[in-house]
Amino acid sequence: MTDDALAPLAELPGVADAIARARVACEELRWHEAFRRRWRAVRAEATVRSARASAAVEGARVPVGALRDALRGAAPAPLGADGRLAFGALRAAAEVERLLPDLGARDRPAGPPFGQLLARLHAAATADIAIADGGGTAAGRPRGDGAPRDLGGLGPAPAAAETAARLDLLGELVRTSRAPALVLAAVVHGELLALRPFAVGSGLVARAAFRLLVAQRGLDPTGAVVADIAWLDQSGSANVYLGAAAGFATGTPAGVAAWLIACADAVRLGADEGRAIADAVLAGRLEAPAAG
Repeated sequence: MTDDALAPLAELPGVADAIARARVACEELRWHEAFRRRWRAVRAEATVRSARASAAVEGARVPVGALRDALRGAAPAPLGADGRLAFGALRAAAEVERLLPDLGARDRPAGPPFGQLLARLHAAATADIAIADGGGTAAGRPRGDGAPRDLGGLGPAPAAAETAARLDLLGELVRTSRAPALVLAAVVHGELLALRPFAVGSGLVARAAFRLLVAQRGLDPTGAVVADIAWLDQSGSANVYLGAAAGFATGTPAGVAAWLIACADAVRLGADEGRAIADAVLAGRLEAPAAG
């Protein structure tokens, strides 16, 4: 018998097999030759590609080279709406990278409390957006009872009081749950999409938190899995992603299982992308500095 509220989710139909496939993919990635000496370059490029894909889910498409240049410290060109969103995604992804332990480190810092983590990720993701709209997004601070201004395909968001209570519960689960890393990360990801705790940018925060938890909890110690690439279909649409998130928000066993499986499959595909990055770094085709 277990008191862990998330543990039973791993027993939903199809979930254990999907988690096992994701774990094998991450284990195979971990032993790539590039991680012996070039893991910082691999992880930094994964940060760039995660940011680019996460922004694309929101409809913002920016050349990957522009994000690489920004990670190296180059000043970006004047930003339009897409640029503000994409560079915000990059700052959030770089914040995740800063919170990850060095590959092979014995000590794994716990990181900030969950509420502080969300505030940091949101402040990073929306600083330019808040400036552009006169500060109306309140970067780093939860929304009030007003409706969120993005992720409209997920239906009405809960009121502020309910959102705050559910975020507290989510933070407690992050602190205490010993469920598989994939289960915890997927629940956090899905719940943040359902709650939309910020006026804008909740999707960027949710995907950044997912990447962080997958790495921090040991499923992807390399920090090189680029799960975000899985959230766009071949036409470049995020409709399947949003549909799966809406299914999770229903709380039905089928909807939750489908979301967990989708997240596991995203990790598996993201490990393939991480392997492609590692191949390029090892072959000298790609030079990427560690994020500062």
